Amino acid sequence: MLGWALTFFVIAIVAAIFGFGGIAGAATGIAKIIFFVFVVLLLISLISNAIRGKAPKI
Repeated sequence: MLGWALTFFVIAIVAAIFGFGGIAGAATGIAKIIFFVFVVLLLISLISNAIRGKAPKI
């Protein structure tokens, strides 16, 4: 999921360089949403593993 956020971020940067403001803004918005969903799911995963008593996999 973090890979998708980075992909949309790169698309936003490339679109901004070429002057496509609408596409850049949309891609940035999508990247933000996906990133925050990733962070929320990461926190839920860490909390649930801490409650179960499992150590995180490295």
